Amino acid sequence: MFITALVAVIAANPPVVIIDRDNVQIGESCIVEIRADLIQDNDNNGVIHVVADGITIEFSDEHRELIAVAKGTPWDTLTGIGIRIDGHRNVTIRNAHVHRFKVGIYATNAAGLVLENCDVAGGYQHRLKSTPRAEDASDWLWPHDNDNNQWMTNYGAGIYVEDSDGITIRNCFARRRQNGIILDRVNDSAVYDNDCSFLSGWGLAMWRSSRNVVSRNAFDFCVRGYSHGVYNRGQDSAGLLMFEQCSDNIIVENSITHGGDGIFAFAGKEALGETPPPTTAGVTQENIDWYRGRGNNRNMFIANDCSYAVAHGIELTFSFNNTIAQNRLVSNAICGIWGGYSQNTTIAGNVFESNGDMPYGLERGGINIEHGRGNWIQANTFRNNACGVHLWWDPDEGLTKLPWAKVNNTDADRNVIYGNTFDGDKVAIQLRETSTTFVIANGTRNVGDKLRADAKSQAGILRELDGPPLRWTPPVYEPLGETSPVGARDDLAGRDKIIMTEWGPYDWQAPYLHLFERTPTKHVYRLLGRDNTIEPGAMSTKGDVQAKVQADRISITPTTAGTLAPYEISLVVDDTLLQRTGVLIDARWRIMVSGYETKPALKPDDPGPPLSADEIERRYVAWRGEITHGAVVFDASELRLRYGGAGPSQLDLAANVSEAALPINHFGTIATTRILFPAGAWRLRTTSDDGIRVRLDEELVIDDWTWHGPKEHSYEFKLDEARELTIRVEHFELDGYAILTLDIEAVDKQGE
Repeated sequence: MFITALVAVIAANPPVVIIDRDNVQIGESCIVEIRADLIQDNDNNGVIHVVADGITIEFSDEHRELIAVAKGTPWDTLTGIGIRIDGHRNVTIRNAHVHRFKVGIYATNAAGLVLENCDVAGGYQHRLKSTPRAEDASDWLWPHDNDNNQWMTNYGAGIYVEDSDGITIRNCFARRRQNGIILDRVNDSAVYDNDCSFLSGWGLAMWRSSRNVVSRNAFDFCVRGYSHGVYNRGQDSAGLLMFEQCSDNIIVENSITHGGDGIFAFAGKEALGETPPPTTAGVTQENIDWYRGRGNNRNMFIANDCSYAVAHGIELTFSFNNTIAQNRLVSNAICGIWGGYSQNTTIAGNVFESNGDMPYGLERGGINIEHGRGNWIQANTFRNNACGVHLWWDPDEGLTKLPWAKVNNTDADRNVIYGNTFDGDKVAIQLRETSTTFVIANGTRNVGDKLRADAKSQAGILRELDGPPLRWTPPVYEPLGETSPVGARDDLAGRDKIIMTEWGPYDWQAPYLHLFERTPTKHVYRLLGRDNTIEPGAMSTKGDVQAKVQADRISITPTTAGTLAPYEISLVVDDTLLQRTGVLIDARWRIMVSGYETKPALKPDDPGPPLSADEIERRYVAWRGEITHGAVVFDASELRLRYGGAGPSQLDLAANVSEAALPINHFGTIATTRILFPAGAWRLRTTSDDGIRVRLDEELVIDDWTWHGPKEHSYEFKLDEARELTIRVEHFELDGYAILTLDIEAVDKQGE
């Protein structure tokens, strides 16, 4: 009895452990107090080491901030681990605040782990190179490999748990970092009531993790690769990522809005046969049956809000027997659900509204499924989508050669579209090269086309089911958690609320000066944040410009016409200094566009040897002669030609260009301007696809006369006095995507 009483006293009054240095071990239940302003993980193995099973570690309210490095340290230079648990079970950590590490909390072989009320805001993240005007392809993530902890190594995480079952993560918080929570081979666990939002990667990422419950979390604004009205790439960011055979998970009542994708679930390279299965050295005819039915299977996605994604609300591909029910999918740029190669998916009782305004290839609208089989689409509401339901088959030779495709039928066949309502959609249902499709008892109102189908698809449409009609019954489930994240951020509805900074999405909290309107001779900034009224006298400017303040906006215009006007804005808001720089450009471009016959460069897969330098120049001279001789000429105030998959005649550049009906491939551009540069250091920055050459007063300063994807180039120069210079840009497009832009930027050389 004495021993029992002693244990109770110790439990009620746990010892205090002081953390004031690296590599402190904790082997008993305790209260933790952080007694140093900064503690760096010098050996990258953790500042705090948990070294016992079954203990509870609670951080003191007054001394809980474990911080690695000083405020202002660039996020992409952060290293180290805050708290490390390795091989110890049934550990509970409460109230930990771990900041400015590459990984906040890292647990391995930690079955029964509980993380509660932990704050891992502020940590490692890549600096984004994409700008509001142009995407940089280097910003794309690579989620396809993680068997060797690539996600943690490459991108960091607030919480990273691996090889652990039966864990609980609740009421945790992440901001200002790339990834919130990563589960690597974690099963039979619960993740609920967390807020991992406004991140530049993934809110929750799961790798080979099954039978988990993910409930009532906020994974909003986990996004990169977006500029409203300019491009919508996403770059494989997502609120919820599920890769490499994550099955039997229950995903309920989460807010997963404004993501690259809302939910991005992919069967995985191993499941498809892009890498060998785990028990063999290679893929043979004998083991190919291993791939039958592989995927992210039998997951339930219920009552989540997956709206305002810059790509897909839900992407769930190469998978079987999943249920997507009662979700909200509104205003996703490409489509609400992308289910390529999915089979036996139930999609029922969802709301699809206003999806597909920025399509990609054949993908657009509410539900898009390529090569899908046996999918059941029932009792959904479709409103004002580019297309309600789009099913199709195409050759797709690369994917259909994979082992997965060889053992899993990939016809677009036996899909059911039953009892849905379509209201205001441009197209209700579209079928391309499908086999058998059941189209039954759907209602339409104010739609453009009720049904578009080619001859093969039309012949395969059936109006009756094989058996009696089935009534869909909503699934019964028990959510975990006490929060209500769905709808909590309705004031931020719409993709226009996604504002990307150099580190990630703006969180609509701290004051931020956003350039939201831009013409060559006028820049308009808007002050964002809780209190966004610009006080008199709070702003100052430098440069030959005029500034006009009105409520929350600052308009900058040049004082002198016909020149470049670099400027700097300084604005003080609540003791925070906000500064922005820019250049107003009052210029006139003379632009010639034309088709051509002489191919100026070769693609990598073109037959024959590479072109010699002499042959390149010979072709260039012939190409330039064709462009000059057959050109359609127009004027513009800037060089900003975002062709995409179109050509000059589709861009509404000028009436004569539209009337010329120029080709969408094999066209060229020669653009020239002459402008007065003030004294100082300057940069010419271009984005091109394909070849580009830039001359400055006839000096060749940028030269990439090759077939290539969107690529950025720059050239810097310095003038000791004001000088008029001629800029000439030459550009050719071979095929596919096309873009040509040129920006002029002032360069800060004060540190030299």
